[in-house]
Amino acid sequence: MFSHGIRFFAVLPLCVALSGCMSFDLFSSRADSSLTTSSVAPKKSTEAISDEVTVRNAVTSADLEKLAGASLPWANASTGSAGVVASINESRANGAVCRSFVTTRHAYDGIANFMGDTCLDTSGEWKLIRFIRQN
Repeated sequence: MFSHGIRFFAVLPLCVALSGCMSFDLFSSRADSSLTTSSVAPKKSTEAISDEVTVRNAVTSADLEKLAGASLPWANASTGSAGVVASINESRANGAVCRSFVTTRHAYDGIANFMGDTCLDTSGEWKLIRFIRQN
C-alpha cells in the first residue's frame, strides 16, 4: 500500500507537467485570426529613398535654359540605379517655384517610369512633393 502511494505521487507531477503539451481541442492549433497583420503601411526602402533624392537633385540642379527640352540622365552610385529625366516643366504655384518631371529608373528589379513634383520651400530647400510609379 505504501509503495502504491509513492508511485502515485511520483507519477502525478509528471502527468501534470506533460498535460501542458497536449490539448483536447482539435482546432486549437489553428492560427489566431483575431490579429490584424500588415495594418501598418510599409516603409520605403532606403534604396527607393536614395533614388528619389538623386532624381530630385538632378531635376532641381538642371539649368532648364541650357537643357532646352533635352533629356537629362541621372545615376545613383550607391544603389546602382540610373535613369533619364524625359521632361522638366517649371511653374509657380502659390508663390513657390515647382518643377514637374517624368523619368525612368533602371534598377535590379527592372525598368519603371515615374512622375514627380518638387517645390522650393520658404527656407530655400527643394522638397519632393510627389514621386509616383507609372504602369
